[in-house]
Amino acid sequence: MTHVRSAAATDDPRAIAACEVPARYRAAVVLAADHQALAGTPVESRDPRKTVHVQEVATPEPAHGEVLVATMASSINYNTVWSALFEPVPTFRFLRAFGRTSPEAARHDQPYHVLGSDLSGVVLRTGPGVREWKPGDEVVAHSLQPDLQTPGGHDDTLLDPGQRVWGYETNFGGLAELSLVNANQLMPKPAHLTWEEAASLGVALSTAYRQLVSDHGAAMKQGERVLVWGAAGGVGAYATQLALNGGGIPVCVVSSQAKADLCRRMGAELVIDRAAEGFSFWEGRDRPRLSEWSRFRSAVRALAGDDPDIVIEHPGRDTFGVSVMIAARGGKVVTCASTTGYQHSYDNRHLWMHVKRVIGSHLANYREAWAANELVARGSIHPVVSRVYPLDAVGDATHAVAVNSHHGKVGVLCLADRPGMGVRDPVLRARELDRINLFRKGQPQ
Repeated sequence: MTHVRSAAATDDPRAIAACEVPARYRAAVVLAADHQALAGTPVESRDPRKTVHVQEVATPEPAHGEVLVATMASSINYNTVWSALFEPVPTFRFLRAFGRTSPEAARHDQPYHVLGSDLSGVVLRTGPGVREWKPGDEVVAHSLQPDLQTPGGHDDTLLDPGQRVWGYETNFGGLAELSLVNANQLMPKPAHLTWEEAASLGVALSTAYRQLVSDHGAAMKQGERVLVWGAAGGVGAYATQLALNGGGIPVCVVSSQAKADLCRRMGAELVIDRAAEGFSFWEGRDRPRLSEWSRFRSAVRALAGDDPDIVIEHPGRDTFGVSVMIAARGGKVVTCASTTGYQHSYDNRHLWMHVKRVIGSHLANYREAWAANELVARGSIHPVVSRVYPLDAVGDATHAVAVNSHHGKVGVLCLADRPGMGVRDPVLRARELDRINLFRKGQPQ
């Protein structure tokens, strides 16, 4: 692995092609044995620092259409938190189901699950049938793996009944020294970014792009007001940038003064600090505080001059009813993730009588992810990395996301020796450096 690490850092395709593929590699995993041991433990008592382990696993051989990547860096997404907590669904259930679909997929059904749905790295080996990528190519990965064995996904791969999220519903993910991906997940790494910056883009940026920009989402137009919950988090920060870049007017909702300041430094002028304003939308788990919902709508109207045309909704249970209420007549609530809970309560009169639309959105298809990545490569959208952890501390990194103690995205170094490696276009980087480093300012590294 030392030779792979050195070759991947050289920007020399011949060096990486000459490397032997190691039989084993280090990876962040959760274990089926831990899931069984924690079966009776309340989810709020589970700790990713105890359930995410770093250990050696066997290197898989790339099958037809697959690529083995020397992974320089990855990042933490909320699906890693779900895997680490074995909730709401233990991901070993996904691996067992996938393993039954074909002899090749049977490799994924293991007593360990290599986590991670983002990566940046270097192509190490390609399987049969791979034409567009070769050893030495520097890449980032899109996390959707479509099956396309039935007609459902051929207009939009998110409609494919066989699509899966790599590193969550499949094994051999990105929080590791090596990763196994499909060739149609790969995209060129933006040349002006470091490995850890590039690895922070995939899931969060493509999700925000589909929600806000794509015709499958809100199809935002210039001048539309866009309310963004959690606007200093991963999806929220990218949605804020996309709104500004496309002529929208973001209304950023955050939970601290520090996060409010981050949004303003991104260029957003309209910011609501929920904590400072004392908004509390629920009394216990079951009783909505409707007066607070109305007070929040009044605050948005006072700030933005009108109701938002689009609401980017990802917290779920805690905010969904508010989102439906405050969206403008004919407006759109685009929802994904539901990190605070999947059971949503709302007053349907706001939806039906004001002809609003709720749009479900999940990740992005390959074309949408590629378009979002090109915006980054041109310097129009910037990474939002705030902290970087070594692979050995991936449990701490996952815990930081689980308790929401972070801003933006949390990166993890895999084969990269240190932060700051991998820049190939220093001119573009120098031009955009202040924007690139925006989320790192004042954050412990």
